[in-house]
Amino acid sequence: MLLTGCQTRESANVYGKHETGREQTVRFATVDAVRKVTIQGSQSGLGGAAGGVVGGVAGSGVGEGRGSTVGAVLGGVAGGVAGNTIENRMTEKAGLEITVRLESGELRAIVQEADLEFTPGQRVRLVTSGGITRVTPN
Repeated sequence: MLLTGCQTRESANVYGKHETGREQTVRFATVDAVRKVTIQGSQSGLGGAAGGVVGGVAGSGVGEGRGSTVGAVLGGVAGGVAGNTIENRMTEKAGLEITVRLESGELRAIVQEADLEFTPGQRVRLVTSGGITRVTPN
């Protein structure tokens, strides 16, 4: 549950506290194409650590003596791998690759969370600050 509450900078609607009060550059463009993509989830290590602990505890119940130790080690490794995979999947987000045509005629593509809908031909604003560009409705 802790992992699903994380916000990212790929959203057009979410700003970090450190981003407030900063001047942003605004350009206008027209949407040329929109493609659904998946934004890769995070791997902070928390999923792997939690999975490793659970796997190690579960594995230690296998056998006796050295068998228990080997089971704990193998269970910990397998649990860590599974935990990383689960964390990645839980934090994946639906995204959009939005290709826009600037007023100069140049094409640009921006990937962001799919929290707004865009259609080809739609006029949009490109809001840029600190190397991050967001596409927002005009």
